[in-house]
Amino acid sequence: MVRTLTESDLSDVAEVHARAFPRQGHSRSWIESNARGYPRMRYFVATKDNRICGYILWAEKSGFRDEVVLELEQIGVLPSHQGRGIGKALILNSLPEVANQLSERGARLKAVVVTTRADNSAQGLYRKTLGAQVEAVIPNLYSADEVIMIARNPIAHNPLLNRTHPDDARAG
Repeated sequence: MVRTLTESDLSDVAEVHARAFPRQGHSRSWIESNARGYPRMRYFVATKDNRICGYILWAEKSGFRDEVVLELEQIGVLPSHQGRGIGKALILNSLPEVANQLSERGARLKAVVVTTRADNSAQGLYRKTLGAQVEAVIPNLYSADEVIMIARNPIAHNPLLNRTHPDDARAG
């Protein structure tokens, strides 16, 4: 199940962050500071057996505009749960909700930006679910080369994203 983050989820999400991104530090502070950034920053969590096993963070870029560029800021899944479709479920079940929230304020989703390591196999997930394509490579940015991927009009790209409520379809 994918749902919006609540304050009581912060410790569990910080634990997922620490385990999914061992090179990054201060997980609790990172998660809390981003969670306080709503509505610019929007967290969703994935649960299995009532325990958080993953999260996704969407960030609105360059101000609150009528045509929104959203960044998939971070997606983290417990290492023991990776490769089971949780990342896909997080995208497919949270992005339509974000698009609906944008629509309620009179805005529409124009594009999604993703930055990730050049050697991250998740690029295939972003390509398939969002229609994202590599637009640039930045050598040696963080711990390795980083790619910038852009999905233009991602809702139109994937029929599973084009629905009025995230419960209308389930990722698997």
